[in-house]
Amino acid sequence: MTTLPGRPNTALLVVDVQQGVVAGAHDRDGVIANINTLVAKARAEKVPVIWVQHSDDDLPQGSPDWQYVFELVRRDTEPLVHKRYGDSFEQTDLEAVLAEHRVGRLVVTGAQTDMCIRSTLHGALVRGYDATLVTDAHTTEDLSAYGAPPPHQVIAHTNLYWRFQSAPGRQAGTVRTVEVEFAVAG
Repeated sequence: MTTLPGRPNTALLVVDVQQGVVAGAHDRDGVIANINTLVAKARAEKVPVIWVQHSDDDLPQGSPDWQYVFELVRRDTEPLVHKRYGDSFEQTDLEAVLAEHRVGRLVVTGAQTDMCIRSTLHGALVRGYDATLVTDAHTTEDLSAYGAPPPHQVIAHTNLYWRFQSAPGRQAGTVRTVEVEFAVAG
């Protein structure tokens, strides 16, 4: 139900599952396994898989920590979006990639929950996209030393509040990996 005309398709967005980003992440292996399941399902259903890769002063492009985790393998035919801000749309070619594939609905996975995932979800919704968060396919590190709740609580809270997000003519929501449907009902 996107507000973007002529955009009936769905894409799987894999955000920042990079060596240095998820090295100490909560349930790292389980989240990566779920993302792999979703990537395989998207490929089987010919749904675009779009990879997003962050860089900044602490995560220099080309460094070992900047590389995607070894467990996830991007195909050369799958778009790769490079970003420097939390929101995957900010100063990137993500919108052009999505327009090329006529995508109006995003299924979002990756890291970090309390940074790039939240920013990208909100960025998608305000730009007219439907945005579904996969509850067991995103993660974050422990930032409780800085006053944040423990990672499992950050993830649970994000899942809770995104489940109830909405905007005129757009849908948000959450699903578990096993519940993901790339085809839009109705």
